[in-house]
Amino acid sequence: MQISVIIPSFNRAKFILRAIQSIHDQSVHVNEIIVIDDGSTDNTKELLKNENIKYIYQTNQGVSKARNRGIKAAQYDWIAFLDSDDIWHEEKIKEHISLHVNNQELLASYTAEKWIRNGKVIKLKTHQQKEEPTFLNSLSLCKIGVSTFFCHKKIFDDIGLFDENLKVCEDYDLWLRILQKYKIKLIDKQLITKYAGHENQLSF
Repeated sequence: MQISVIIPSFNRAKFILRAIQSIHDQSVHVNEIIVIDDGSTDNTKELLKNENIKYIYQTNQGVSKARNRGIKAAQYDWIAFLDSDDIWHEEKIKEHISLHVNNQELLASYTAEKWIRNGKVIKLKTHQQKEEPTFLNSLSLCKIGVSTFFCHKKIFDDIGLFDENLKVCEDYDLWLRILQKYKIKLIDKQLITKYAGHENQLSF
């Protein structure tokens, strides 16, 4: 399986190298890392100039536009997303590959996640616990974090990309559109870490 990883970023110089390093630290190699710099005014570009990535700059147009540009630029059939303030655990891509190799008809999967605030693990509430998503059980709550998601490009060819008119919940909208036609399998392991509490965090 050949995999492109898409990282949208806006003024995340403080975090982005940590995110990229978590990709390099994967137990299985990915083929391509694409950073879409959504008009950053910090030193993101300077930080990334020596990184082994594909760097694309655009004027600030929002995270949906950034992710969609990354999807269009991706050379490979399998797409994974990583927000610039999150990190992957080292077995994440290996777990996705194992699942999809053994389930050839499956085109999308996601994992559980760990949240950290001020150095402490945030215990998820009962309604936040991960479960196998369906269209109906996902209507009341967004169950999938973008950085946990992994899929084949043909899904986007079929149902479209992130809705660029949405300021928030663009991921929620996409998952529901996918779930109308495709299964998204849960890998019930915490394979990413999200860090809560910093400025302008989209998850909040």
